[in-house]
Amino acid sequence: MTRLAEWTMLAHGWRRFLLMLVLGAVAGTSVPPLFILPALFVTFPFWVWALDGAERRPGLGRLFGPAFAIGFAFGWGYFIVAFHWLGAAFFVEGGWFLALMPVAILALAALIALFWGLASALAHLCWSHGSVRIVTLAVFIAAAEYARGTFFSGFPFDLLGYALTANVEMMQLSSVVGIYGLTLLAALLALTPALIWPADGRGMVARLVPFFLGIAAIAGQIAYGNYRLNSVEVTPTELSVRLVQPIITEHSNWASANPPEIVGRLIDVSGDLAGKDIVVWPESVFPFFLSTYPDALSRIARMLPPETTLLTGAPREPEFLSDDPSENPGYNSILAIDSDGEIVATYDKSHLVPFGEYLPFASFWRIFGITQFVPGTAGWAPGDGRRLVSPPGLPAFIALICYEAIFSGDLGADPAKAGYILNVSNDEWFDGSIGPAQHAHHALLRAVETGLPLLRSTNSGVTFAADPLGRVTAQLAPGQPGFIDVVPANPIEPTLFARTGNWPFLAILALGAVVALLTRTRRPRKA
Repeated sequence: MTRLAEWTMLAHGWRRFLLMLVLGAVAGTSVPPLFILPALFVTFPFWVWALDGAERRPGLGRLFGPAFAIGFAFGWGYFIVAFHWLGAAFFVEGGWFLALMPVAILALAALIALFWGLASALAHLCWSHGSVRIVTLAVFIAAAEYARGTFFSGFPFDLLGYALTANVEMMQLSSVVGIYGLTLLAALLALTPALIWPADGRGMVARLVPFFLGIAAIAGQIAYGNYRLNSVEVTPTELSVRLVQPIITEHSNWASANPPEIVGRLIDVSGDLAGKDIVVWPESVFPFFLSTYPDALSRIARMLPPETTLLTGAPREPEFLSDDPSENPGYNSILAIDSDGEIVATYDKSHLVPFGEYLPFASFWRIFGITQFVPGTAGWAPGDGRRLVSPPGLPAFIALICYEAIFSGDLGADPAKAGYILNVSNDEWFDGSIGPAQHAHHALLRAVETGLPLLRSTNSGVTFAADPLGRVTAQLAPGQPGFIDVVPANPIEPTLFARTGNWPFLAILALGAVVALLTRTRRPRKA
């Protein structure tokens, strides 16, 4: 391994770029639901060794030179593997969209990899001797992950920290530090093998100590998880909830929708609702505006027993502001409908999917006939970001539509004021890939982070209920229409993360950046 480490230090040009690209792809297998955690320990040390030997360039080359290319190549490989499942959506459209699929995945992965490239370059500017350099790199990687999950609308799929959440015991630490804190921990632990080689005259025991401390940290994480699972009491509510998985395929083509037939299928698959307080239908079950089928609310009212409320995903019409309705986007919403057929509460999706639900620079793309993937009006308009919904006579809940559930620390509401998290989604776009399972796992972490139970209803899977500790209590098989009846748990005391959010993580990043600057001792070799 010493020879391999030294070879990596001396590598340059396309050979080093290709090496880092392949290693990043291997590291990408650590994402949910694959969770190949050893892949991080095998690959991340090469990033350190490559930076140990990276050339120094003058001017802008100091920032966008070899060190940037090292991190960019590693990140590109990682995100190609991590995001490959997004290509499944192109099969829904078919035709010439299939030709765009590899280009789109490669381009998206490259765009996100820019964050890792910049992290690598900044870490190299603060490079030092010894073990401090892995702390430096870990801090800048974690900062890059926070940046790509926050800036430019954010895209925090497959944050590095998810590799440390493979089971319910490992998830529990997110209640303290959140997924970004786990990301910093994952980066630091994965880099520790870089301190074993090359030997540099150090004894084997001294070289192995950091690595075994990393293993001990993972063992401690699992031990804490076991302790929390056994010590925190979770009690049931008195609510009776039915989660429906209807499999409505017309969502991809509104023109093919038959409103009366779709509403009838939804009512049939929901079954007898006697004794239910809440019934939940997922996102995209109405590939039409309810105003186009006025009898929909009447039929829903007849379906619902007294005191039963329907929470359903539905498009909500805008207030038209121009003579051309196509210029006024509607809302992707959750509607609360009571047994009188009245809409008693609403939530409009606030965090829209770029290119999926709206087109950045839409007028430019429409020149080429490109529109957003999700059909409906001319794109969708964002809501106001306030996600606490309070239907009359029921506990308030935090509404998360589709990928809003991947934004840690950005729930748009105080968890202490909510009884549960409701996540409705339509992951049928990605059936046959790892996407639905991965999306479900991301949502599950929001329950653990906040101490709130999670109710998740999807069009084709994964539909499930989980308690505030992330334990799945009931689940429907993906791809099968039907329903499950659940009794949600009560919330537990707000977690440390729910009370502090990402501020402790950001403070640690700031401290780590200061340490990196103060300990900078080594200049990279000149080209």
